[in-house]
Amino acid sequence: METDVATLARQTYNLLVVDDERTLRFTLKESLTEEGYRVETAADVAEALSLLERDEFHVALVDQKLPDESGIQLLKRIKAKRPETQVIIMTAFGKYANAIEAARAGCYDYVGKPFELDHIKLVIGNALKEIRLSEEVTRLRAAERRRAGATLIVGGSTRMVRLFEMVKKASATGTSTVLLQGETGVGKELLARELHDLGQTSDGPFVEVNCSAFPENLLESELFGYEKGAFTDAKRTKKGLMEMANAGTLFLDEIGEMSLALQAKLLRALEAKRFRRLGGTTDVHVDTRIVAATNKDLKSLVEQQKFREDLFYRLDVIRIVVPPLRERPEDVPALVDHFVATYNRELRKAVKGATDEAMGLLMAYRWPGNVRELRNVIERTILLESEEWILPEHLPSEIVGVTGTGTQVLEARLHSEGGVTTLAQAERVAIEMALSHAGGNKTRAAEALGISRQTLRTKLKEYRIESTAGHGG
Repeated sequence: METDVATLARQTYNLLVVDDERTLRFTLKESLTEEGYRVETAADVAEALSLLERDEFHVALVDQKLPDESGIQLLKRIKAKRPETQVIIMTAFGKYANAIEAARAGCYDYVGKPFELDHIKLVIGNALKEIRLSEEVTRLRAAERRRAGATLIVGGSTRMVRLFEMVKKASATGTSTVLLQGETGVGKELLARELHDLGQTSDGPFVEVNCSAFPENLLESELFGYEKGAFTDAKRTKKGLMEMANAGTLFLDEIGEMSLALQAKLLRALEAKRFRRLGGTTDVHVDTRIVAATNKDLKSLVEQQKFREDLFYRLDVIRIVVPPLRERPEDVPALVDHFVATYNRELRKAVKGATDEAMGLLMAYRWPGNVRELRNVIERTILLESEEWILPEHLPSEIVGVTGTGTQVLEARLHSEGGVTTLAQAERVAIEMALSHAGGNKTRAAEALGISRQTLRTKLKEYRIESTAGHGG
């Protein structure tokens, strides 16, 4: 009966061997290739990084002592670029002196030289099984969230509730193309993952590519792959991201940055559901859902002849516009609570949340970097401060020093509600904001509003507003 390792080995896995000993590189490549793996080798860190730029590796065997940098340094570089890659350190020392540092950097295991080939094969097989287990856990969690109707989207504002309803409807449409529009940092990637997890392609892969991160020629090879010999460095056939996303979702971020020539090739692939790798002579057939995202006005780019009109209408089947955070300040408290809980777990802290005064400042801020900026502020605060609560003095100066906070938040709140329809609506929002800025203190809130404390109490009952308890006043 075949072992799990043997079964895994027959599948296509890419391995990288980094060692300055030529004989060892040759031996490992020959032996592991016979097991069914695809193996690339490098003699130093520079060569390894060059290979990592062009290809994805599941496991990297890295010698601790390399000519240009240490194995630890390469380990950190690999994990920064591709966190999912399992790295195995090879060392000539019986006891690895830097084992703790390596573990903290994300090293899967280390083996002492000289080693038996059977042993290294076993370690590689175990690393691959862990990769498969991680992928399966991710898939099962997505399936469970889908069954439970759970969502990664945080926010209870009217606009976000409507947005999530649209996401659920779009997910149910099967493979219809979705176009996400919104400013940088609003969470378009998160929505793309939500569309995938809730949709019919959830059991397939989720593959993403940032179209602005590659030059035109490299982006084409990343998307469509290439055949061996297609160009000088094409030493073997490589699948493109569209092919890797078959039966799943391909997320094209910053699609507005794609060149016109590549847009034409993408359009043909979307229409025909097939394409050819660079240097290829046969078609590759795919059934991939496309989710595109942009922070630009594609319609305007079409008018400027900077984006193909036919591709725009092919992508614009279902359009979802993600509002910036400044237009929905009422979502800030929920987002703050979410990020506090997240970074408490990651950083092993026990921060309870933000005080009312700090929350008022966070709600008043305009957030040019949107949700991403808010997340970074909370992470930095929890990391650097040791208080039980996030206080105003813990926040960056641009947030603490904001002016006209009440007006800004009031305008944003009303705008997010669809505009002022009644005086009562405006009055209710103003009272809620005054209480928030006053930390729940009714006396201070009444003074800020220019009304008596008794009038405020009457209004609270009228609008059924629950003031924050425990603050007195």
